[in-house]
Amino acid sequence: MAAPVIDIRGLTTQFGDVVVHRDLDLLVRQGDILSLVGGSGSGKTTLLRQMLGLERPARGTVQVLGVDVQRANDAAMQRLRTRWGMLFQHGALFSALNTFENVAQPMRELRTLPEDAIRDAVLLKLDMVGITPRDALKMPADLSGGMVKRVALARALALEPELLFLDEPTAGLDPDRSESFVSLIRDLHAAMRLTVVMVTHDLDTLLALSNRVAVLADKRVIVNAPPQDVIQVRYPFIEHFFLGERGRRALTVLQT
Repeated sequence: MAAPVIDIRGLTTQFGDVVVHRDLDLLVRQGDILSLVGGSGSGKTTLLRQMLGLERPARGTVQVLGVDVQRANDAAMQRLRTRWGMLFQHGALFSALNTFENVAQPMRELRTLPEDAIRDAVLLKLDMVGITPRDALKMPADLSGGMVKRVALARALALEPELLFLDEPTAGLDPDRSESFVSLIRDLHAAMRLTVVMVTHDLDTLLALSNRVAVLADKRVIVNAPPQDVIQVRYPFIEHFFLGERGRRALTVLQT
């Protein structure tokens, strides 16, 4: 069996007297689309930031693509960051740069690509997410919410990553745009052979995309399994999240 893409063991996170995670373990395998879910204060975003090397746990190890992100030096982390992409909840596009330049930014930071190669790669990535060359000249303020998400996704994929992190990818989108964006992520996951880790509160998005769900509760991952197995676990958060009225409507996806 191939080594996991993400391997977190014995992780404890503490802010002052507040313990967020205690002895948390999590494995993400190559090709997974794994959703992190949990109640408010369960530490989903903190865990995501630790995978990205932006926060350090009090104890435990976080390995991403075979690299211990706590022990890696700056050069190793810089190399590692070229192997993943990150889609932020609100896109986080640079407001002073047009669409083309936003997607080009990660390529320019490498300082190894000629300008014609950057141009071709940017236009290819924009085409992959459904953005036309004419729209490439638009500023972020002139884009719809759905277009901002697509441009941000193109930027996240600019360096052909193996691993994609998504933070609330469909937040703020209407149902039609949300469904379209979910289909786009599914297609790109298959085409680029991506591994995806996603934080989401949206059940429709979770069930349409995820092959695994990791539930954070009691300061740890209480279950990491396919959605149809997770909903069989008797636990208050799981019953509320998946088996409430809204959850039951969304679960019809698993039965079709």
